[in-house]
Amino acid sequence: MNWMDYLVAAPEIVMLGLICAVLIADLFIQDEHRVRTYWLSMLALLVLLLVLVWTGQSGSRVIFSGSYISDPLSQILKISAVIFVAISFQYSRDYLRANEIHRGEFYVLGLIGLLGMMIMMSANSLLTVYLGLETLALSLYALVAIDRNNVNSTEAAMKYFILGAIASGCLLYGISWIYGVTGSLQFTEIAAVLSADPSLNSLPLWFGLAFLIVGIGFKFGAVPFHMWLPDVYQGARTPVTLYLSTAPKLAALAMFLRILVDGLDGLHDTWAAMIMVIGVLSLLVGNFVAIAQSNIKRMLGYSTIAHVGFILLALFCGSEEGNAAALFYTLTYIVAAAGSFGIVILLSRRGYDAENLADFKGLNARSPWFAMMMMFLMFSLAGVPPFIGFFGKLAVISPVIDAGYVELAVLMVLASVVGAYYYLRVIWYMYFEEAEDKAVLQASTDTRVILSLNSLAVLALGIVPGSLLALCVRILG
Repeated sequence: MNWMDYLVAAPEIVMLGLICAVLIADLFIQDEHRVRTYWLSMLALLVLLLVLVWTGQSGSRVIFSGSYISDPLSQILKISAVIFVAISFQYSRDYLRANEIHRGEFYVLGLIGLLGMMIMMSANSLLTVYLGLETLALSLYALVAIDRNNVNSTEAAMKYFILGAIASGCLLYGISWIYGVTGSLQFTEIAAVLSADPSLNSLPLWFGLAFLIVGIGFKFGAVPFHMWLPDVYQGARTPVTLYLSTAPKLAALAMFLRILVDGLDGLHDTWAAMIMVIGVLSLLVGNFVAIAQSNIKRMLGYSTIAHVGFILLALFCGSEEGNAAALFYTLTYIVAAAGSFGIVILLSRRGYDAENLADFKGLNARSPWFAMMMMFLMFSLAGVPPFIGFFGKLAVISPVIDAGYVELAVLMVLASVVGAYYYLRVIWYMYFEEAEDKAVLQASTDTRVILSLNSLAVLALGIVPGSLLALCVRILG
């Protein structure tokens, strides 16, 4: 190793230093001045963003004995993750202060989780992926339980921890089998070994592959590994749910692409069948069960499962177009999800969480502007043109048809029609029901501005979707 290796890994090194700085500074900040920790965390994210831009490069480079890779995919995922973590912090600040849980741990744990995501995004080894995953998971367990006096949060954290530990064990067990068969943990070496010796494509390798898919499916929240997601989304405080629903989805996508595409692409015919089944089940279960939900966080949780089904079915195709469509869909979904949970936070106030669909009744009378913003977000999630969600679904369905799975594409369209019902129900409540709660919406000016820009982005990106899609194609093409 030389100093150039450390320069390539500068984002992670700088992030670790910034986490230590924020953690130490927070020790000397009084509770009534906790907002300073927020500003320090936002400053840390800004510095990290500048480092990412400064160290960006056009090609790919593998360092640290083959365990770390820096390429265009890792760079775009890291930059996107930083932006969405910053948005999560922004939306969460007023809520945390109003509910007297504005602690420095929220920001520190959020930054540690971001570090874990970045490690996963640049992993070129199964062991590096696992280390990044555990760094992220441990911070998320603590975030879910950050309100220690809330029984629902504590229960959700325990469920998440127990099921997450089982999934991590499955992933590690699968890694041991892959290592035992191929003799390597690095994705490039695993791919080379499988290409040189087709006889390795046998039962022991399939056994390890199955356990890897369990770990990946859990991280995505895909059926049948979804049992934690609705409970955690509902039980966690809304800012934590917002964090969970955004940037970690990018890390899950990176995990899939690194392990199955970069390392085990030679087994595509084997793992594609598993991914197709998981994707179809996620699509159906997510959309149909979401209809029965009255809690909007739980509804959006099942909605997430349905969107994961779309992402997995794009990846199932095994083509460059499908991988690019999955990245495009993930980015467009996260933009809409961040705004949706931001509106939920906006409707909440001290001692009151706007978690039920009924809380959206008459929102147009209370705030016509944010009712329109929520309508934009719901239309995007439902896949209504000209919003970006429509083009995300179109981009995913296209490679499925090109791969010859027309029936599967028809199923995806029909599932989208079913999903539109529960999104349109939110719009009905906002515009055609009488308001039960007429309290004035309370939020700082900067939060209102960023939330408005976030919501308008789903329309702006839908008007000109070509630029983002072309970027995804260039990265994974």
